[in-house]
Amino acid sequence: QVHLVESGGGLVQAGGSLRLSCAASGSIFSVNTMGWYRQALGKQRELVAVITSAGSTDYADSVKGRFTISGDNAKNTVYLDLDNLKPEDTAVYRCNANIKYSRTSYYVAAWGQGTQVTVSS
Repeated sequence: QVHLVESGGGLVQAGGSLRLSCAASGSIFSVNTMGWYRQALGKQRELVAVITSAGSTDYADSVKGRFTISGDNAKNTVYLDLDNLKPEDTAVYRCNANIKYSRTSYYVAAWGQGTQVTVSS
């Protein structure tokens, strides 16, 4: 079993910054991608940013230039630096990881519980 534990959410004023962290632990053979999704009230979940084990990154257009994803493969941890936050960034942010439990298993998706980010205007 794998656990993804997120931290770092909170309330911040527009223009402020936050750092989210997500650590994966448990029965992990390898991780190929880790990323962050968000879901605002009444809206569909959307991909915010993703990073591969090789360090390649991708971002939603709405956060490019403001958010930065980084990872520590040795710790199975991913970070999301949120800068120049806007009220429309308010959402529950959930960590995702694609994980292999053994050498012969397939990659499966694991999810964190989510952390609330609220940006006031």
